Amino acid sequence: MKNLKILISLLIFLALLILILETVYKVSETEQVVITQFGKPVGEAKITPGLKLKMPFIQKTNFFEKRFMEWNGDPNQLPTKDKKFIFVDTYARWQITDPLQFFKRLTDERGAQSRLADILDGETRDYIANHDLEEVVRSTNRIPVPSGSIGEEVGDTLSNIQEGRLKIQEMILESSNMKASDLGIVILDVRLKHINYVEEVQTQVYERMKSERFRIAEKFRSEGQGEASRINGEKERDLKTIQSEAYRKAEEIIGQADARATAIYAGAYDQSASARKLYSFMKSMETFEKTFDSTTTVILSTKSELYKYLININ
Repeated sequence: MKNLKILISLLIFLALLILILETVYKVSETEQVVITQFGKPVGEAKITPGLKLKMPFIQKTNFFEKRFMEWNGDPNQLPTKDKKFIFVDTYARWQITDPLQFFKRLTDERGAQSRLADILDGETRDYIANHDLEEVVRSTNRIPVPSGSIGEEVGDTLSNIQEGRLKIQEMILESSNMKASDLGIVILDVRLKHINYVEEVQTQVYERMKSERFRIAEKFRSEGQGEASRINGEKERDLKTIQSEAYRKAEEIIGQADARATAIYAGAYDQSASARKLYSFMKSMETFEKTFDSTTTVILSTKSELYKYLININ
């Protein structure tokens, strides 16, 4: 009997606990709740934090995020107004502002992501197709500042854009919010996070870039060869000028030396007989020194000046 009472008490406690758990629920700071009864929403959405009550067993709580959420689109191949095919990768940030309307129209976040994809992809395609590629990739009109890179043309300029990438993003955001106005959400921001050419166009662009680089390289090569020819010509001219001037100066020095030597010889012969004899003797001795050594044998005429000096020495 005692065990039966304990069992009954335990069952009553479990029933009360289950009843409390089915009746009381908690809403946190980051959540908002819609109560449904037999699948249909009942009353207003609960957006303030705290403990809330509902009818047990027949009512169900549906929790939704109150914070900002993200939507990441898949890269799509889109044509621009000037017939350039590009891949555009977009993303957005959105928030549930009316949980009750959100539940009625979209049910849950998965339904919201799918609907956002339809809206944002469609609006992005429309606005990309209505603008040239340059409008999509640029944000402002600016004058290019030369960076000093090899081959950079000083006169390179950019054409003016009317709207630009930021404005296009704003128009996509505004138009998307108009189409999502009855979904209980607001799209906070839309960005084109990545833009690139399709593979076929990439190949054409790279080939055009290579051709331009080759043209610039050939231009520099031609200019370099012309400059090298000019420098070599100047070098040859300067070398001939230097050689001619050196030859002229050398000939002048030789001429001056010959004239001075002749003057010295003439001055020496203009001296007295004894001086001339001394000079002749000294020149003869110099000739002996440069011509003869201990192994030299010579035959001299008795009329030779050298013979006369050798007889006098003996």
